[in-house]
Amino acid sequence: MLDTAIYRAALMRRLRQLDTRLHAIEAELDAPRADDWEEAATEREGDEVLERLGQSGEAEIARIRAALARIREGQYGICTNCGEQISAERLDVLPETPLCRQCAAQVG
Repeated sequence: MLDTAIYRAALMRRLRQLDTRLHAIEAELDAPRADDWEEAATEREGDEVLERLGQSGEAEIARIRAALARIREGQYGICTNCGEQISAERLDVLPETPLCRQCAAQVG
């Protein structure tokens, strides 16, 4: 039987980290821009990277919230695809994963 309290704490900790990171990205994207054309072009490239990092963070937040919902529903650690138990080793590495190793391999 999984101790979901441990996974819940890890997921909440990661959620806080992502929230902090996304606020920093947002602040950077909202910062005033240079007037120099070359410097502005470099800043735009940096903005594109920051936007991709933000999108990645938002996607991870969605996965974490879904995992927290599975904990509340008593479905955490059960593969959403095949219904088999997800190994504790996999959950230790990817606590937000909805898929067992076999189903994840089929998707990826």
